[in-house]
Amino acid sequence: MEKDKLQELRELVEFLKQSGIAEFDMERTDLKVRIKFAGAAGAVASDPLTIARQIASAGEEYTPGLSTPIPLPAKPAAPAQPEEKLHEVKSPIVGTFYDSPSPGAAPFVKVGDQVEAGQILCIVEAMKLMNEIESDVAGEVVKRIAASGQPVEYGQPLFAIRPR
Repeated sequence: MEKDKLQELRELVEFLKQSGIAEFDMERTDLKVRIKFAGAAGAVASDPLTIARQIASAGEEYTPGLSTPIPLPAKPAAPAQPEEKLHEVKSPIVGTFYDSPSPGAAPFVKVGDQVEAGQILCIVEAMKLMNEIESDVAGEVVKRIAASGQPVEYGQPLFAIRPR
C-alpha cells in the first residue's frame, strides 16, 4: 500500500474512533476498506500484540501500524442444497399491486394457502382499471413477493407457488 494511502487510512481510523462510529465501509476503484471496532463504539486496543491476537482468532489480516483489523475475503460457502422448484406468478402489466379487494379487507390469499389454477391472487391497478391476477398453477402459496400498494413492473414476480 502506498505511503500516502496508508496515512489517509490511519487518519480515517482516528476520526472514526473519535466520532464513536462502530462500523464503517468505504469502496473506491483502487481501495476497499471495512472497519469494525470491537466492544463499545470506538473502543479498540492499541497494543499491537493484543490486536494481532484478536485478529488471529477472528481470521482477519493484520497490517502493522493500523489499529484496526482488515477482514480477509470471505471463504466460499459450502455448495448450496438444490433449491426447491417454485413457480412464480408474474405481473402481466405495469401498475400498483394490491393483495385485497379493498382497503381493510382480508387478502385474496395468504402464505400457506392452497390455490387452484384460475383462483384470484391479487389485483394490479393500471390506469384506474383493476386487473385481477389469477394463479396459473394449483399449489401452495409459499411467498408473497410484492408489497401491497407498491408499484410493480411487467414480468415482476408477485407470488411464489409450490406446484402440486
